[in-house]
Amino acid sequence: MSTEPPEETTENAGPGTPDEAADTSEPAATPEASPGAVPDAPAEAEGTEAEGGQTAGAGQVSEAEAELLAQRAERDRIERRKAERQGSIEAGGKLSGTAADLLAAVRAVESGEKPATAVFEEARPAPLRPAPEPVRPAPPVTAGQTPADGVVVAVREVLAQGGAPEALAVQAAGVLGEGAAQALRADPWQLLRVAGVRPEQADGFARALLGGEAGPDDGRRERAVTGWLLEQAAAAGHTALEMSALTTALARQGVPDPEEAVQAAISDGDVLVFQDPLPETGTPAPQRDDAGDDADGAEEERPVRVLVALERYAMAEESLADGLARLVNSVFQQDGSDAEWERAAASAGGSSGELIRAVAGHGLVLHTGGEASLAEPAALLRAARGLGLRAWAAVHTPVGRTRFAALLEAVPAGGTGPGETNAGVTAAGDEKAEDPGVATVAGLLSGAEGPGRDADGALLLDLLVVLDAPLLDVETAALVTESLPDGSRLLLAGDPGVLWSVGPGRVFADLLAARVCPQIASRRPDPGPLGELVSGIGVGELNQVAAPGREVVIVPVRDPGEAVHRTVQLVIDSVPRAIGVPAEETQVITPGHGGAVGTRALNAALKERLNPGPGRFGGFDPGDRIVHSPVRGRTAPGRVVKAGADGLHLSCAGEAVVVPQERVEQSVRHGWALTAHQAMGNRWPAVVVVLPGDAVQALSRPWVYTAFSRADRHLSVVHGVEQALPRAVAEVPAKPRTTRLPVLLAPQVPAAAG
Repeated sequence: MSTEPPEETTENAGPGTPDEAADTSEPAATPEASPGAVPDAPAEAEGTEAEGGQTAGAGQVSEAEAELLAQRAERDRIERRKAERQGSIEAGGKLSGTAADLLAAVRAVESGEKPATAVFEEARPAPLRPAPEPVRPAPPVTAGQTPADGVVVAVREVLAQGGAPEALAVQAAGVLGEGAAQALRADPWQLLRVAGVRPEQADGFARALLGGEAGPDDGRRERAVTGWLLEQAAAAGHTALEMSALTTALARQGVPDPEEAVQAAISDGDVLVFQDPLPETGTPAPQRDDAGDDADGAEEERPVRVLVALERYAMAEESLADGLARLVNSVFQQDGSDAEWERAAASAGGSSGELIRAVAGHGLVLHTGGEASLAEPAALLRAARGLGLRAWAAVHTPVGRTRFAALLEAVPAGGTGPGETNAGVTAAGDEKAEDPGVATVAGLLSGAEGPGRDADGALLLDLLVVLDAPLLDVETAALVTESLPDGSRLLLAGDPGVLWSVGPGRVFADLLAARVCPQIASRRPDPGPLGELVSGIGVGELNQVAAPGREVVIVPVRDPGEAVHRTVQLVIDSVPRAIGVPAEETQVITPGHGGAVGTRALNAALKERLNPGPGRFGGFDPGDRIVHSPVRGRTAPGRVVKAGADGLHLSCAGEAVVVPQERVEQSVRHGWALTAHQAMGNRWPAVVVVLPGDAVQALSRPWVYTAFSRADRHLSVVHGVEQALPRAVAEVPAKPRTTRLPVLLAPQVPAAAG
């Protein structure tokens, strides 16, 4: 491991600042991302039903179940097509004061620049008298629709009367539907459903419209703030919150009686409540003899925790549990004989053979390992196709799709090495020579890629291999399992050491902990000094590794200025000259967006040297390196090709993408420097990881593991955190998330496999 001398230094904008956690990609870094606190990054949330029998309003929820299911499907379609909306958004450049602040907050959250980080720190407003019952808004605009001009005009008038920026009219109309104007007049706190709006801003809007009637104990406010806080929790990865955490957060938002507010939300069907048994501790609970109960033969009550969840995520998690249980308990369709599967496994050998045997006999299998281990799912896929199965792989990024398709072509069905042949590859395998059978998860679900669906909506396949499985959130994972036909098989493969999904849930980690299916751990270590370094980080050790080819270089820095200077120097000069990797193939990764050494500062410095220009189209010029985030949690690196009347033209992994002008600010960023979550699912020949002095709060073992493992050939570490780096690797695990998947799976798959 080489060390370069320092030159001059920085201070980070990243981790400890609001900007990092809010990125379309970095909610997990929010300081409050723990079961006992409600995080601050906004997220849309809506729902359906789960375990309604335990809610105060269970009867109401069950009566609405069919409608809620339909609404959820509709919202899924809406979210997948948000980027296609044509409605323009005014620039808002002439706004000032509160309106300007509100518009800035909304745009910051939409673009992923920052979360609302002071949720619990505002002074509570003085109590006022309660207002009437809330008025429910009209249904949201149908998928793919742009709000009608008349609706937007009406909303704009209401926003203007309440002192909110009129530029929010399109978003508000899209969220609240055709009756948006009437809904806002009757219940101004519905403005909280627009991403980026905070309670104090909605309070100001409500006071302007309602005058003295607007108060902290208004039932409409209590309902809206309850939902808003649960959305913040979802943005930080939780699918539910403990009741105590939610009531504490409500009190901090000035709600006079938090428990009553939660009960009202439950009764109205806005949220669901669950009583989940606590994990077994191994110590028998004391026997009860109060009230004359006979201890002999009496069943002891197991302690429970009370959780509150938005219907949207509760339904997704229940649907996911049902789908996984269906796969685990399924009877396979007729495919290769046991002897044929065994021949393929024996030919592959090692952990590839173990994986093939596991998939042959089970509907759900987990596979863990690093980059080198991808050869094993590739061998499985080739062997399955050789046996006549309709087998596909799904990855999360276009770059990952290209890389795995190339690997699939290089690995024969036997999995023993490129160029070898195997008798298991039959005409079925040859048929697919021009179609590697690799799609992105988003493309597979939307129908833009993959094998297509049958008349019942199920994917036309027998085996699906999902790579980078830790990136799956509960909603995406639920859609995947719902799309699989009865009798099919699912392999979830990934590296358990990386950061968890941007969206709520920790699906892969929950399944590994639940042990409901076979788990095959690859025995293929990533090669070379980089593989040795990353493997050590995975077990909590930051080792010095021998790097004779300068595969790993440490560059100490003292301050923010030096960190930026050395980063630019590495990308433009040192790495191309010493390693032979050009600047276009070198990726910078830093903990956050804001501050002196965040992505914005580094991208500005790198653009000035690599592609200077005036930023003719929304701050971008042809040739700029960018990252496109059409929806939260999905990012694709690319370049700007040109700008036209129809929007900004991009090339992302060879695919042409046109981003409408009104969506550029929210979904396109410069991409010479990314956060670790933005970089997930991608790898580059060379990576420069920047760790400025104020990055300490953001560092954790998963963050370091993810950032360092993005490099194929060379890793430079611009190091300004001193002993905080080895301490984070050794002592700071992933921030916990509150989820219900293991509890939901337990009664459906009681017998652990493998």
